[in-house]
Amino acid sequence: MGRASSKVNKNIYQLSREECGLTRAQASEKLVWISDSRIEKIESGKCAATPEEVLEMAKAYKKPGLCNHYCSNECAIGKKYVPEIEEKSLSEIVLETLALLNKLQGQKDRLIEITSDGVIHDDEIKDFVMINHYLKHISMNVDNLKLWFDEKIESGEVNRDILKKVIDELGENI
Repeated sequence: MGRASSKVNKNIYQLSREECGLTRAQASEKLVWISDSRIEKIESGKCAATPEEVLEMAKAYKKPGLCNHYCSNECAIGKKYVPEIEEKSLSEIVLETLALLNKLQGQKDRLIEITSDGVIHDDEIKDFVMINHYLKHISMNVDNLKLWFDEKIESGEVNRDILKKVIDELGENI
């Protein structure tokens, strides 16, 4: 068995692997087509991981958040369009979302006024920006909820058989 790393500034890929209790050699066996030398290069920052490698690591390490990290921090397009999701508890996600929906409820009529003519006039910009801010945070909470659920599936806390049955029953309606 390999010795534990003493490196201080470990990146998210190394931390995720180590949280699983895997050496690089063991991780390479799980990752099949990614060699332990390639894992070392990714973890040391000598080379960047590819999207395919991140997907495999996320699956093998049971860390779906690696994909969000990659997209929001390493992908050129994702850096611009994908916000990094801060891991939160289910109650934090739900309460924050409900608070934002309550704030937005009071702005619903104003949003209709602003957008009804298809033009945002100078005197509407401030209100539109504020409403857009609420919507952006609701969207982030939805993504956070998806990530939370994916993590529960990966950890085995959600029964995959029942989940598959429910998805099959609901089909395209979800």
